[in-house]
Amino acid sequence: MWRNLLGLRQISQRTISTASRRQFENRVPEKQKLFQEDNGIPVHLKGGLMDALLYRVTMGLTVFGTAYVVYELLVASMPKKQK
Repeated sequence: MWRNLLGLRQISQRTISTASRRQFENRVPEKQKLFQEDNGIPVHLKGGLMDALLYRVTMGLTVFGTAYVVYELLVASMPKKQK
């Protein structure tokens, strides 16, 4: 039984350690140029379409959440009518 466990451990270590790894191109200098460029765009929107979409969704949720909280506060502040 111990021999089976040791064999399994060796196989799992070999599989993980010998797995080929992808080599990624270093794009940090490109991103640095993009974000340091003075083009009048706020830094939180310089990433492109996905940044703009994420910003708008976040702002929409914030406005909706604030309006909902104000509504709930108004509802909670009104006394219930008794029949």
